[in-house]
Amino acid sequence: NALKYIPEKRKISILWSRTESGFLTLEVSDNGNGISREHLPRLFERFYRVDKARSRQLGGTGLGLAIVKHIIQRHGGSVRAESSPGKGTRFICVLPQNETTIQVSSLERSF
Repeated sequence: NALKYIPEKRKISILWSRTESGFLTLEVSDNGNGISREHLPRLFERFYRVDKARSRQLGGTGLGLAIVKHIIQRHGGSVRAESSPGKGTRFICVLPQNETTIQVSSLERSF
């Protein structure tokens, strides 16, 4: 979604980290247009789209974030979004670590 909706020449950052309590955190953030506060509680609902006209132009069904939420919850984690119009959006996924979790060191990438 960040690649799809961010204006040209903006920044997307992906950060993997581990919390002190052993949870893995994935943060995807951008400095795009942001999302208005009233949309944030509904972002993870099936078929919900913030801008229906723009979504139709770019394609999509409104299922992506709902699928992300359900996969993360199935693994015992959580996902949330933070955003400020004009400043960008940040999605935070938190997953418990167990014996089968790949070892992750702090890593940040920008696109």
